[in-house]
Amino acid sequence: MSDERSEPKVVLLVRLLSAIDEGRYAFEELKERIADGRPPSTRSLRRYLAILSEAGFPWYFDRASSTYRFADGYSLRRLNLTQHELFGLVTLKRLGSSLGGTLASYIDETTTKLLASSDRRSAGALDGSSFAIRLDAVALEPEVERVFELLQNAERERRRVAFAYVDKNAARTTRRVDAYGFIVSSGRIYLVGYDHTRTDMRVFAVDNIEKPSVLPQTFERPADFNLEAYGANSVSGVWQSDTLTDVTVRFSAVVAKAAAAANVAREKRVARRDDGAVEITYRVGDPLEIVRWSMGWGAEAEVIAPESARAAARDIAQRIVSRYEPA
Repeated sequence: MSDERSEPKVVLLVRLLSAIDEGRYAFEELKERIADGRPPSTRSLRRYLAILSEAGFPWYFDRASSTYRFADGYSLRRLNLTQHELFGLVTLKRLGSSLGGTLASYIDETTTKLLASSDRRSAGALDGSSFAIRLDAVALEPEVERVFELLQNAERERRRVAFAYVDKNAARTTRRVDAYGFIVSSGRIYLVGYDHTRTDMRVFAVDNIEKPSVLPQTFERPADFNLEAYGANSVSGVWQSDTLTDVTVRFSAVVAKAAAAANVAREKRVARRDDGAVEITYRVGDPLEIVRWSMGWGAEAEVIAPESARAAARDIAQRIVSRYEPA
């Protein structure tokens, strides 16, 4: 039988570890447990067992039961989490549930594997937690999911991609991009990368990408590129600018606490007023983002400075009023 298999060796080794951890399989049964329809040869399985021994896993053959198992006291499944670690796992699980869609399935797979290695206390706490997270769900249509997966593979393999892009004004262009990473914001997933068509960094909404293809060219992501820092000075998390502007918004006492707690910009200064109101100064790349975001607080928020931002808020407010004028 050929030793060529469709799955990576690491997958087979993980399955073998799991089977040994159960402690109830003989040699031929181990072959079936790690098979994907094609059991490994005797020679291959012996080689896998030798690899595990060399890596320090204390398995042995129990002659009394004719099974392979780990030495007493050793188990891959015994994961005892601290309260802080457990809280983190619960948060991860709830985060996935809130996001929904594809990202939820990724997180659910991860937490399920962790639970398989945890004690009963951890599993019970995860299922019965009263902790909830509410975020904008990320729901991808099947075709968009396929686009996202292709882009992810290209990013991992450092391969350039080409695609058609339709922007918010319905303009269609063709782009060639080195995919550096992805940002999830406001229920959408954005691709961040170097656009060779524009010879500059750009951000693309994945659901606006059509007909992507992976090109033969490879790339190296710049060593100084930081995805977390990219767009950190914007409300959406996807707008990047080398020039930052201070925008000050006054929030009434009714919403002061909530406004101060809102994490919409990496840099902000909060000044509390005697009447209970707060004035928050945000340092951002695009002042208009803060203007639009602040208007979501209705009459409880007022853009104070700079005058250009205040004028933009006034213009938007006037256009809204005109929409509601009697016919």
